[in-house]
Amino acid sequence: MRIGELAEAAETTAKTLRFYEDQGLLPATERTPSGYRDYTTAALARINSIHRGQAAGLTLAQIRQILDIRDHGQAPCNHVRDLLDTRLADIDQQLAQLHDLRDTLAALRDQADHVEPDTCSTDQVCRYL
Repeated sequence: MRIGELAEAAETTAKTLRFYEDQGLLPATERTPSGYRDYTTAALARINSIHRGQAAGLTLAQIRQILDIRDHGQAPCNHVRDLLDTRLADIDQQLAQLHDLRDTLAALRDQADHVEPDTCSTDQVCRYL
């Protein structure tokens, strides 16, 4: 199939597919005698894997590592598990930081419940921040 057909089937753009090829995520494909890229259905499966990796929050570099492992005849399952473990730990840390931020904002907001502008110091922009 041509690049436009593949892009439509993968719900992406031809520009994205060219980018994937430039980045080594999608191997260069055969060309027709007139110079058009001619993709197989394997390319669609690969693009779907790339999209699932992105949906899991993996970087394109990490996805490239996974694809390289597969391209060398190995199953990337252990590597994927390790990447997902790291991603989960990162998300847990971000959630904890967001929880702390929420607590800080709530405390500041509680202090601002009783606004007394006359007690504000002139050397501060706002005593609640």
